[in-house]
Amino acid sequence: MNKATILVVDDELFFRRLFTKLLSEDGHEVETVSSGELAMARIAQGGISVVVTDLVMSGMDGLEVLRQCRARNNPPEVILATGHGTVETAVQALKNGACNYLLKPFNPEELHHVVRTCLEQRRLLNENTQLKRQIELFQRGQHLAARLDIEQLFAEALQALLHEVGGGRGMAFLPAENSVSQVIALNDLPENEALPLAHALLPTLEGLKDFRLLQGDELPTDLPLPTGTRSLCLLPLHYQKRIEGLLVLFNRVEEDFRQPLPRRNLLFLLEQTALGFSNAYRYKDVRKLIHTDDLTGLHNYRYLQMILDQEIHRAERYGLEFSLVFIDIDRFKAINDSRGHLAGSQALKEVADLLRQSVREADILFRYGGDEFTGFLAETDAEGAAIVAERIRRNIEQHSFFAASDNPARLTATVGYATFPVDSDDHQGIIDLADRAMYVGKKVRNVVRSARELHL
Repeated sequence: MNKATILVVDDELFFRRLFTKLLSEDGHEVETVSSGELAMARIAQGGISVVVTDLVMSGMDGLEVLRQCRARNNPPEVILATGHGTVETAVQALKNGACNYLLKPFNPEELHHVVRTCLEQRRLLNENTQLKRQIELFQRGQHLAARLDIEQLFAEALQALLHEVGGGRGMAFLPAENSVSQVIALNDLPENEALPLAHALLPTLEGLKDFRLLQGDELPTDLPLPTGTRSLCLLPLHYQKRIEGLLVLFNRVEEDFRQPLPRRNLLFLLEQTALGFSNAYRYKDVRKLIHTDDLTGLHNYRYLQMILDQEIHRAERYGLEFSLVFIDIDRFKAINDSRGHLAGSQALKEVADLLRQSVREADILFRYGGDEFTGFLAETDAEGAAIVAERIRRNIEQHSFFAASDNPARLTATVGYATFPVDSDDHQGIIDLADRAMYVGKKVRNVVRSARELHL
């Protein structure tokens, strides 16, 4: 027999005592009140499994007690009892969600049976609800583990975690060499508050191996915490034994997290998020390998094709221009022939570094093949491309290669460029024109040539 706390609601002392005696025989805890108003006050405190209430009472009657109970989260089961019942009132009670209906006077065995049935129904309902929650949690975790976009992963993980703690505010960030590379803020936490807080939290990452909850006096006083913070939950994400991300949860303003805190659910979601995070990083590394030149660290020809498709679409949509530069190192074969291929590889690495110094962060560099390089200059017209191309040529010409050796060398480069859509408005056309401009310059070497000069 399940033990439970049962609340008896009846304005007659005789029935309150009778119910108490009979229900106590089954080992239940029995509490009694004499009115519907007192009943709802007690139910609000929680812990009541079953309510046995008289139907006809002064003030709040049994049907109103039933209605208010059903409006609550996780309501108790309600049994209506009356000596003035009719078929109509019984049907109305059952339609409104009553577990059962008793007519006074009743057989004690009937009472025991009705209560046992209600408790069993409640047990099955609780088990079903718990199972449903576990399935939903598992499905949510699977979804997080399959996410390969880190920004989307963070946003969805924060939503799932905040749901488990009863709502609140949240943020996530990626640390990078004593700084913060990216911040995602959610739920009334603006980025101008999240960013300084992320920087302030960096020292706490050292030694943070698992879920950590800070409340009340445990909250660091030197952190720029959001207004009304009572609880702070830190959930680190590890990749290759390093903390590469941190999820941070805050309570709602001047409210607390759900109690008790569902630690097991939070840890499960954190594990699934960490799995998704690890998969996303591996995917990122694989994509980087696919699109990166091993020697120079620049992007490769495959990535150039992809970027051009994307940027032509963007330029056409917003009416933008961009330029493409082609760079060829003059007489590079002589380096390989006189110094060997290792020296040639070193020279190409130094060229790549010079190219990085010559363009903006928004621009993209590629090793086209051999000793040829390409640069995508975002939102750059022909005049701007001419300036960048000359800077590249000059930086290479002025650089001392193999400076740390006993035999430094000088190299030059020939640069050609074309502008979209002025010179060409299609993918292959812009590549061909920039390449042809560079080859025209090779007749002289160490010069810059524009696609426009091809028509002169």
